[in-house]
Amino acid sequence: MDQPTQRPPLREIGCFALVARHLSFSGAAAELGLSQPAMSQAIGRLERSLGVRLFERTSREVRLSTAGAALLPYAETMLEAAAALSAEAVRLAAPARPIIRLAYPPVVGVLAARVARRLAGRRPAIDVELRAAGWSAATEALARREVSAAILGTPFPQGVPTAARFHVTIGHLAVPAGHPLAALPRIRPEQLARHELLLPRNRPPGGAHARLAARFRHRVVADEIDDFAAALDLVAAGAGLLPVPHLIVQTIRRQDIAFVPLDVGELRMTYGLAWPVGEPAAELMALVQAVQEALWTR
Repeated sequence: MDQPTQRPPLREIGCFALVARHLSFSGAAAELGLSQPAMSQAIGRLERSLGVRLFERTSREVRLSTAGAALLPYAETMLEAAAALSAEAVRLAAPARPIIRLAYPPVVGVLAARVARRLAGRRPAIDVELRAAGWSAATEALARREVSAAILGTPFPQGVPTAARFHVTIGHLAVPAGHPLAALPRIRPEQLARHELLLPRNRPPGGAHARLAARFRHRVVADEIDDFAAALDLVAAGAGLLPVPHLIVQTIRRQDIAFVPLDVGELRMTYGLAWPVGEPAAELMALVQAVQEALWTR
């Protein structure tokens, strides 16, 4: 055949790859919505352009020629590169999706994940970058504007706007699995007289931890207890008993820990969504709405 004189069109290369896949001109034509003669003509033009025969044709079968088998990987590479080029062009042409960086305490991780899914599914979509952080780290990140917003427990930083406040109830006590209290159906206040509770140093007045500290013996674990999973290690080691919210009971299972209902009245920790001082962007208002909706439907 004649030597190639010009680069073949990408469409004809695509036809070549399809016929090679089907080993059928009619099958390839049907996939592209062409007639069989049009497919045959496209392959003929490609063969003339390349100067080689790509297929061996008989009345019964179509098979790749030696040259066709050698050239097929190059054709597929060209088609993949063209598809990647188109996809990247679409990505670059599309407006960048806004991103919200949200800090949250691990205890409300389920809520944070639900909020991220809601914002990713809205139109236009908003990406949420989740960052697990305790109260001190989240507050500092807000002050430095390293995050767009944070779910914080009280006390809220002074002057920081907040919204979508909600409560997490403390209704259980984490005790070592072999502890005498672990066998009880419910723990009453008088049964804690000789035991020590693990509590945070930061205890907002009137809050759950402040009420427990005023009533029972306790030991300070850290400035705040945001990582309950780590605090449970102390319980398992016999360092004390840990009041925990129902969310922890639902999500954490440990053989060395027992969660026993605690009968000391209603104990609640207050959380809310906070963001840096300044005019809130539309994305932040969407975040507030997503948090409220997630709280209503949980």
